[in-house]
Amino acid sequence: MKTLKDVISLKFKTSESEGVIFHGEGQQGDYITLELKKAKLVLNLNLGSNQLGSIFGHTSVTTGSLLDDHHWHSIIIERHGRNINLTLDRHMQHFRTNGEFDYLDLDYEITFGGMPFSGKPSSNSRKNFKGCMESINYNGNNITDLAKRKKLEPSNVGNLSFSCVEPHTVPVFFNATSYLEVPGRPSQDLFSVTFLFRTWNPNGLLLFSNFADDLGNVEIDINEGKVSVHINVTQVKKNRIDISS
Repeated sequence: MKTLKDVISLKFKTSESEGVIFHGEGQQGDYITLELKKAKLVLNLNLGSNQLGSIFGHTSVTTGSLLDDHHWHSIIIERHGRNINLTLDRHMQHFRTNGEFDYLDLDYEITFGGMPFSGKPSSNSRKNFKGCMESINYNGNNITDLAKRKKLEPSNVGNLSFSCVEPHTVPVFFNATSYLEVPGRPSQDLFSVTFLFRTWNPNGLLLFSNFADDLGNVEIDINEGKVSVHINVTQVKKNRIDISS
């Protein structure tokens, strides 16, 4: 395919921070890759470079953050020559690609959810997407529907299920005044706690617990965007331990 215009749209949700959502490449060095990196969306695009190195077409744009929250996110990529509109959850970013070429030459297959192993160093370091996608549309073709009806030829559908499995975790939302109090475990030498959290606030108390027999307490909080652990022990000389990350 040699296209001057492209429109690619889809929705995804995942709890993974890395994964290739979409990839296509050509024999002349053109490529387009949409992927998650560190829970951000990265679009890599090259409409062509020359062998002399005077025309360098690689362009990379990053948008969004915390996209591994297992909520649906929508993406629209609209390309007309070197002009690109990248829309993530209604937030549009406009940019122009590097280089001097306007056409995208994709001689090989286009893949969703990963990229084929090409022997290049970039292909084996990238993870396949793990999560759910829906409403995949590529230049007017409803890829999701065609794949489900097995109308994509040739195609390789590996281990796809046309349903979205929800994770078995139950999140808890805390506002500024709410808290959750649970019973302690007396006469145990070990104190252990694990949890995942996400917040936009730079300050807040995450956990507090008194030790039995007035031996002290432990406190975990966020202070100016850093997580701190404070352990107060009443019966030793160095009675406070502070760990910050």
